[in-house]
Amino acid sequence: MTIITVLLTFSALGLISLGLYLLLSPDAGRRLNGRLMKGGLVLNMVLFAAGVAGLLIGGINEVMAAEEAATGGGDISLGLGLALIGVGLPTGLATIGAGIAVSSVGSASLAVITEKPEMFGRTLIYLGLAEGIAIYGLVVSILLLGRI
Repeated sequence: MTIITVLLTFSALGLISLGLYLLLSPDAGRRLNGRLMKGGLVLNMVLFAAGVAGLLIGGINEVMAAEEAATGGGDISLGLGLALIGVGLPTGLATIGAGIAVSSVGSASLAVITEKPEMFGRTLIYLGLAEGIAIYGLVVSILLLGRI
């Protein structure tokens, strides 16, 4: 497990150092062979994905072999588990709705601000109203959690 972690660390550091090198010297990207650079980048990304998959598989094996997991672990009933899922649903669905609303309002407000900069304050109010949807979902979840 530590070998995979070390390889992932070196892979991430390699990607970061290549990015910094190309950022600091833009002419270096033109001098490097494009085919060789693409091949190295693809190889690094494949090794990184394989390392992450190895960490996930190794982590699952360690968790499944744990003694607490084998004995059952806790006294949460099916009803309590479903109730906890029901408590989390309003927050999750409200944040998805808020994200959709903020994306629409945000793009429209940027278009309005480019044409009329004095509309900046109004667009902030609309963005705040759209973001309030997520806060309403959180409040409902907190109220439902108090009922359990």
